Amino acid sequence: MTTPGSSPDDYWRPGPGADGPPPDQTGPAPQQPAPAGGYAGPPPTTPPPSGWRPPLHVQPPPPRRLPPQDMAELDLAEQRAQRLTWAVGAVAGVLLLVLMCLLCSRLVL
Repeated sequence: MTTPGSSPDDYWRPGPGADGPPPDQTGPAPQQPAPAGGYAGPPPTTPPPSGWRPPLHVQPPPPRRLPPQDMAELDLAEQRAQRLTWAVGAVAGVLLLVLMCLLCSRLVL
């Protein structure tokens, strides 16, 4: 979209006459007629009136108390889970070892 002798950024630069003074930051800009075929800018906005939100009447209930934890029972459950994990790993290891021995014995024979 560039022509010889122009930079690639020329496409994104504002057109002629767009280098006017910056808008006043103290209030909405006065309405000016839009130039023919140009962009007049966004319409002016007015702030919402104070108290426009509905009142909030719902209050959440206070949080419930959690039941006490039995630390000894938690430790026992964790130990049982660890033993089960080790047992499953040992069975899988033994099966893989047997399978490996079977495959190697087929190669040797």
